[in-house]
Amino acid sequence: MLPSKDHLTICFAHVAYRLRDRFLALATGIESFEVRDGGALEQRIGDADVLVISGLWRNELLPRAKRLRFIQSIGAGTDQFAREALKRQGVRLASARGVNARAVAEHVMALILALARRLPEARDNQAKRVWRGMIGDPTQREDELAGKTLLIVGLGQIGGRLAQLAKAFDMRVIGIRRNPRAGAGHADAVHAMSDLHALLPQADFVALTCPLTAETEKLIDADALGRMKPPAYLLNATADQGAALDVTVAEPLPAASPLWAMQHVLITPQTAGETCRYEDNVLAIMQENLDRLWRGETQLLNEVV
Repeated sequence: MLPSKDHLTICFAHVAYRLRDRFLALATGIESFEVRDGGALEQRIGDADVLVISGLWRNELLPRAKRLRFIQSIGAGTDQFAREALKRQGVRLASARGVNARAVAEHVMALILALARRLPEARDNQAKRVWRGMIGDPTQREDELAGKTLLIVGLGQIGGRLAQLAKAFDMRVIGIRRNPRAGAGHADAVHAMSDLHALLPQADFVALTCPLTAETEKLIDADALGRMKPPAYLLNATADQGAALDVTVAEPLPAASPLWAMQHVLITPQTAGETCRYEDNVLAIMQENLDRLWRGETQLLNEVV
């Protein structure tokens, strides 16, 4: 049973996010404290009824968390939490799935525009003080998005929002999702994952917005790349490596990686989900879940345990 508001203490645990600052601005009157590292968390975990956390969590902390009744993950991923151990101790767990769906979709759209309009090249030329002349070869010029085909692998919250944005640029959108019968949303058509290789030759842009699972790991391999059009672009928001990358196998990306020097690779350091509204979005999910627990409801928003 979750304590009442006047007996509740929330611990916000993150190395960078300003969750407690934003929570205090809400003036809820609920007690809270903040920790920024694993050592501080270990010392104070026993004081928390509610824990808002992601990367700092360690399952060996659970025996110390005698008062803990609810964990709100700051991110969508929850693989770091031992679910059965949480169940045995009566601790509920919810993810922050969807917290940055709009931000990630907008980031991918920005990458598509940057690649089509050759903005990385323009920035490089600016740094070198080079004024590029007019280009005679049409294939080497900047391009327009209207009429281009975007293949979205993972037509969930992020992919669905991306499809909506792409349609505003008059793109043709093909979606791939585990269950095609769930609907196309803003996509022109939706297919099963098994159709990926057949669809790749049609795409001018391929966006990976699917979660990284055993099924999707290394989804785009050498064979898949070979099926894409020579001028097509791969945009990777959630999986392995391609032409516009927000995530890489090794993070931070090693200085010796050849990706840094590739002319047609655009790298962002896993910032697709970053937004100045992130803390507020997480707190909105947390507050909804606290209200459900206080009302005695059994189903949480983004429930995991």
